[in-house]
Amino acid sequence: MAGVTESPLVTPGTVADPRVGQTIESLDTPTLLLDRPACDRNLQRMANHFASRPAKLRPHFKNHKCVQLARRQLELGAVGMTCAKLGEAEVLFDHGITDVLIANQVVGDAKLARLVNLAGRGDLRVAVDHADQALAISHAAASAGVVVGLLVEVDIGMGRCGVAPGEPAVALARLIRSLPAVRFDGLQAFEGHLVNLTDRDDRTRQATAAMRSAIDTRRRLEAAGIAVAVVSGCSSATYDSTGELAGVDEVQAGTYATMDRQYHRLVPEFEIALSVLVSVISRPTARKAVLDIGVKGAGGEFGVPEIKGHPELQIPFFLSEEHTVVNGVPDWKIGQLLELVPSHACTTCNLHREIVVHDSGIVIDVWPIEASGRLS
Repeated sequence: MAGVTESPLVTPGTVADPRVGQTIESLDTPTLLLDRPACDRNLQRMANHFASRPAKLRPHFKNHKCVQLARRQLELGAVGMTCAKLGEAEVLFDHGITDVLIANQVVGDAKLARLVNLAGRGDLRVAVDHADQALAISHAAASAGVVVGLLVEVDIGMGRCGVAPGEPAVALARLIRSLPAVRFDGLQAFEGHLVNLTDRDDRTRQATAAMRSAIDTRRRLEAAGIAVAVVSGCSSATYDSTGELAGVDEVQAGTYATMDRQYHRLVPEFEIALSVLVSVISRPTARKAVLDIGVKGAGGEFGVPEIKGHPELQIPFFLSEEHTVVNGVPDWKIGQLLELVPSHACTTCNLHREIVVHDSGIVIDVWPIEASGRLS
């Protein structure tokens, strides 16, 4: 399996969870659920898409933060994992997954000490967009006797991190090549400002134009005699557009594994596998219900969630910590169980410590979400 080594922290033969074999209706609420067959179909669909294409999958761990799911992605051909944070990478390394890209900047003495510790244990790459970051990583790595791979992050329109395409990126790459204990490996680029465009043709057109600026930067580097091992970027919403461009080597798709309400609108060929089992705890009026979940249990930055099987129902209020109000409800009873589909899977998984895996409503496993809450 790519990027996986044996780890002394992985203990085989753990005791089965007593919930295994029970129906999901027997579970307490709120409980994060994963429909295993739907998830498997999503994983296989994306793996099949890239099996015969030049670009390869480097899935984003931040979607689910679950080692079991990461292992499944690697078993299906992913070349390694992408992380948003150093803490996520540490979880993967501790579980034997040691081919990791941190698609973010790592800054500060405390983090650099952790970074170089990981670099001595496997193949680690980090994004940089400033000379000071490269110099600091070089110094820390040289002191530790390790080498860290660096990707120059190019801002292709998101206006977040990244140097400008073209000469600024080339100049930073030249600096990296002159430094000890770091290796210039290529470019990182993300068209995140465009992935939520609902018109798929428009999304394809704009995202492709944006990614071409990173590819053009690659060509400039190569023309200057600077080898580019990888251009890494893209998303679940652009896997079949920017992910198929010549000059893009890795696709950091994440949400496809679990899906959520927002991404399902963008790429409906992937199934919603993630939900949160919730209970009706109050019926203030004949047409209103209150559920036992709020923003502490489901991510809401892409809007309100949806009730599975009831897309027509209105959720006017989802800003409470522990409550969701639903209007226009049928004759739901106090204690009735429902499944809530979050608008954003990534922030939802980060709020939970485990995910209950089921097949047709029967619990088949319980997986820890090892990197939940790992924000540093």
